[in-house]
Amino acid sequence: MNNNLAALDKRNIWHPFSPLQGGIDPILITEAKGVYLTTGDNRRIIDAVSSWWVNLHGHSNEYIADAIAAQARKLEHVIFAGFTHEPAIQLSKNLLSILPSNQSRIFFSDNGSTAVEVGLKMAFQYWYNQGIKKSKIVALDGAYHGDTFGAMSVGERGMFTDPFKPYLFETIFIDFPTVENEEYILRQFKDIVSRGDIAAFVYEPLVQGAGGMRIYSTAILNRLLEVAKANDVLCIADEVFTGFGRTGKLFASDYCENKPDIIAVSKGITGGTMALGVTACSDKILQAYQTEDFLKTFFHGHSYTANPIACSAANASFDLLMADACQQSIQHIAYQHKQFESEIKHHSRVSVVRSLGTILALEIKTDARTSYDNEIRKKIYPYFIARNILLRPLGNVIYILPPYVITDDQLAVIYSAIREFLDQLDR
Repeated sequence: MNNNLAALDKRNIWHPFSPLQGGIDPILITEAKGVYLTTGDNRRIIDAVSSWWVNLHGHSNEYIADAIAAQARKLEHVIFAGFTHEPAIQLSKNLLSILPSNQSRIFFSDNGSTAVEVGLKMAFQYWYNQGIKKSKIVALDGAYHGDTFGAMSVGERGMFTDPFKPYLFETIFIDFPTVENEEYILRQFKDIVSRGDIAAFVYEPLVQGAGGMRIYSTAILNRLLEVAKANDVLCIADEVFTGFGRTGKLFASDYCENKPDIIAVSKGITGGTMALGVTACSDKILQAYQTEDFLKTFFHGHSYTANPIACSAANASFDLLMADACQQSIQHIAYQHKQFESEIKHHSRVSVVRSLGTILALEIKTDARTSYDNEIRKKIYPYFIARNILLRPLGNVIYILPPYVITDDQLAVIYSAIREFLDQLDR
């Protein structure tokens, strides 16, 4: 049976970020529970990356599953233009209770890329509705905001976007902030935003996920946001990855004194069970749309906007996230990561280790430059999969981003495997 499924997969399915020839065959997963993925041949694999950063409370969480089942029997979907429903209303209340206090309205979409797209369109139309010509976006070098065209336009230009460069709108990129270049970055940013044509500054707060889990300081982000606001530039925080506790706080923006005007969230919002995206905005943004002029309406929507089942999953995930046990687990994982960081940073094959909250990343020293297509990635993934651990590297960067239900023993298995991998590189 498994062989038949594998053959059908190979014949019918085009997997993401996977070459059609020369790649590794996908592994059939038949079920999952907690941190474990069970394969067709009954192996149990630790999901150390939360299945692309979405899973918060472990796989097949019964509390979320019960909420999904109950909602599916009651109302599976309804058009959200002209109609509403309790799960969406409750979710908007829940989200606004934990988002930065300046956020006042929720717009639903269906994934991280679309949440960012909505934020960009909100920002552009904010100026358009007022008759003000501001058409440029500023972003950080190395950014990743998704794979739709607007999201690609404000992301790093490279191997993922090369085929589409002629079709992407122009974005002004400033250097990625480091301890050494912060003052230069600040001058660079001031010069750009003082031109008067900058509509918005879009950024991944404190951590660039797909860019290699690169972490930068709260201090420099606060100063960049202060400069942006002083020059009437809208600030869009892409919290698709960093939201819902990943950095140790509910949102990475909570570390900053200055708050964004627009926030995009997705991934962990439903605990990793359903596709859902949200873009939140402040009253400042709403004011440009609160008019009797129909042509200033925000004409954007998706067929599955605010799907009731997805919203119910998100409300259940919210309950679990806000429980003391989950918040304590987040802090405990952060502590365990710091302990491992202090040990492994001295390894001869490690160039740098970074951690923030439940995120831990280490760069392996190689002859090639640090990049997504670094050849060592071809060794990393199969090494850990063979040891029943899912660690999907970002080039020469190994990172851990576990579900919050992971135990000390399970973390120890991951840490030990990383030590062994580094040691065998020296042999």
